[in-house]
Amino acid sequence: MPRLDPHSYNDSTQPETESLDWKARVDFRTRRLHAEVTLTLKEPSAGPLDLDTRELDIRAVVDDQGKPLPFHLAPPEPILGSRLRIQLPKGLRQLTVRYRTSPQASALQWLTPSQTAGGQHPFLFSQCQAIHARSVIPLQDTPRIRIRYKAALTIPKALKAVMAAGFVRREEPSVEAVEHYEMPQPIPPYLLAFAVGSLAAKELGPRSRVWAEPELLEAAASEFEDVDAMLRMAESLFGPYDWERFDLLTMPPSFPYGGMENPRLTFLTPTLLAGDKSLVNVVAHELAHSWTGNLVTNASAEHFWLNESFTVFAERRILEALEGQEEATLHAALGRRSLETAIEHFKAHPQHTVLRTHLAGIDPDDVFSQVPYEKGYLMLCAMEQAVGRPAFDGYLKRYIDTFRFQALTTEDWVAFTERELPGVLAKVSADAYLHQPGIPSAAPSARSGKLEEIQRLKGTVPSPDAVKDWTPTEWQLFLEWLPVNFSRDNIRALDERFRFTNSTNSEVLVSWLVAALRAHYPPALERTETFLGEVGRMKYLKPLYSALHSSREYRGKAKEIFQKYADRYHPIAKQGIEGILSRA
Repeated sequence: MPRLDPHSYNDSTQPETESLDWKARVDFRTRRLHAEVTLTLKEPSAGPLDLDTRELDIRAVVDDQGKPLPFHLAPPEPILGSRLRIQLPKGLRQLTVRYRTSPQASALQWLTPSQTAGGQHPFLFSQCQAIHARSVIPLQDTPRIRIRYKAALTIPKALKAVMAAGFVRREEPSVEAVEHYEMPQPIPPYLLAFAVGSLAAKELGPRSRVWAEPELLEAAASEFEDVDAMLRMAESLFGPYDWERFDLLTMPPSFPYGGMENPRLTFLTPTLLAGDKSLVNVVAHELAHSWTGNLVTNASAEHFWLNESFTVFAERRILEALEGQEEATLHAALGRRSLETAIEHFKAHPQHTVLRTHLAGIDPDDVFSQVPYEKGYLMLCAMEQAVGRPAFDGYLKRYIDTFRFQALTTEDWVAFTERELPGVLAKVSADAYLHQPGIPSAAPSARSGKLEEIQRLKGTVPSPDAVKDWTPTEWQLFLEWLPVNFSRDNIRALDERFRFTNSTNSEVLVSWLVAALRAHYPPALERTETFLGEVGRMKYLKPLYSALHSSREYRGKAKEIFQKYADRYHPIAKQGIEGILSRA
């Protein structure tokens, strides 16, 4: 049984899905979707068809005439879920599966009214990356098989449904409404996305609008008002935008990521609403995914670096064009710091610090880190330096054009690069990035005048005059670089002088709290507990829970805080924190 993706039951000898038509009724009372999906295959077939499912209650499988088809739902495996094997008669091209989701579906988070900004209505959202689409729809849940889809969501009339797809119409036949959407471009299944709640929209430009709960709409519109200029700049760098619209949805606080690049409707954490646009680089990252990830996609989680390293590279090119070389360099320095932290985290499992991973039997969520983002970025920078920017820009555009709406492996990328830039992989020692652990000794390093100034003040309590013009990015680097043995007295002096414990910039705040917890600074513990009840973004949860758990004094407090707030976190985030708290 040739399985090209270790995280899918998909058998490459079986027919592939071309499109799906999904109908689902959202039931907030039972926390289930009552649904059916009609799969259209690329060509008529006969024999077994294996689909991925996770905790789905399969009610029936029928052919295009409504006649039952034989099927078997296998017992679940811990990572993959359950294989749904359907026997297809000769010549069948279309089949329908009727089912309902589990209240514990790993891709879905159901929020009570009290967990929303408005406090009046419930909220539901999906998060299908990496392999969670199977908990929402029975399908071939592998990024190497792209699908088009239509969808109809039945929801309470008082609410609004939004999808990462083109809006078609809304019907209100009774006490419920039906929202229809269509995605004409083929996407990998992990980009299926929707949300249901009390939502309002505001136009940002000809191709973009922001969605949010009404209470957050103006703040979100102000923070993201420059997105259309960002979109135009990205097109000038990487070619035409193929998804028609770039809308944004400001998520509830429990959203586990900074952003999710769902085409036509990027999901964004509300922690980006700093009030000064200092964190909109996350928007640049998700926008860059429109080319690198959404348009050109890794064939499986083992090649995840192909999505993320190219996107980090593209994000920093956008930042450089809009905000200057210095700002892009500061972000590169922050990225290097996060890479070093990730390398240290995996010191007992160095195989997880290579780019081309081997993940059979490993949950991709368990090895998620900054390695594919930042180590891959360094390799691409080395390649750019080796051939020059004009040549590398041409290579990048040819790469996107060649694999447009396709999925590829690391080996496909190597073959393409050898054709387009002969000898460059050997010149930059690409094997050290792709197949060897750690950071290659010759990897590029970020350099700038601002970085030198931060380095000069490293480990000090600077005077206000010396740092009066610093941006949040500079402060974050300064705090990230504080020595491990920085004293409690120095921490107190920094806080009295610069009020870090009261920072409204989440990136600065978390960098500060990690350092202050390390020094057992009492005000930091109180602020950490409050903050952990306000956010669900794993980028913040993991370092803070790790800092608490690594301290004998705070270990019990970490478990107490988690028990208090666990129900507010997304299932993916819960799993990650439970792993941290279970360490010896």
